[in-house]
Amino acid sequence: MSVEISNEDKRATYVVLPAYNEATRIQPVIEEIAQKGYNMVIVNDGSSDNTLEVIMESKKKYPNNIHIFSLMINRGVGVATQTGFDAVFRFNPKYVVSMDSDGQHSADDLDNVIEPLVSGKAQAVIGVRPLKDMPFSRRFANSVMNILTRIFYRVDVSDSQTGFRAITVDALKKIEINARGYLISSEFIREVNDNNIPFAEVPIKTIYTPETQAKGTNVKEAIKILIQMIKHQF
Repeated sequence: MSVEISNEDKRATYVVLPAYNEATRIQPVIEEIAQKGYNMVIVNDGSSDNTLEVIMESKKKYPNNIHIFSLMINRGVGVATQTGFDAVFRFNPKYVVSMDSDGQHSADDLDNVIEPLVSGKAQAVIGVRPLKDMPFSRRFANSVMNILTRIFYRVDVSDSQTGFRAITVDALKKIEINARGYLISSEFIREVNDNNIPFAEVPIKTIYTPETQAKGTNVKEAIKILIQMIKHQF
């Protein structure tokens, strides 16, 4: 039985949003999250466009919900996410979520994603995208990465490459993320599994546009991640 997410639960939740050159997409994402009562730690990952200025515009509207951190150069989604994970501790949250900042994920799913944490059914959550909605190249790459995650990290999940995940702050303290790029998705799952953190899978919506389809784990990225996985075994 699901529990209702209260305003107090939302105030105790911080959403980490790594952002690299998302000036044309990020504003509606962060403002919708703020309107729902959630807090955010947004990490500007050395963007070369006006992403930072757009974020600051939204912060003027929601000064208490939005906290901005900037990396001087582009370090990759893994480093940016870990920067956000490190930053949230200063705000004493109970729950931490990470989402994409390009509009691929819906803020409408936030309540469902944190519900297993709030109810105590799990200490980590993986948002599972519907495979049928993925472009073929993305669906193929994701299936391959699910298999590789099972082989290298000995954990079976439905969507190893999702960028929508949640974790309690106590569980977050136990994990260590070292990936720079998209390997972070599999590494998060490995750390959750290796630290015996109970996790749940929750279905989420995915919004695909030409811009979001151009990003994420395609076949080329899957090959890069495989090479990194092999290196990490030695």
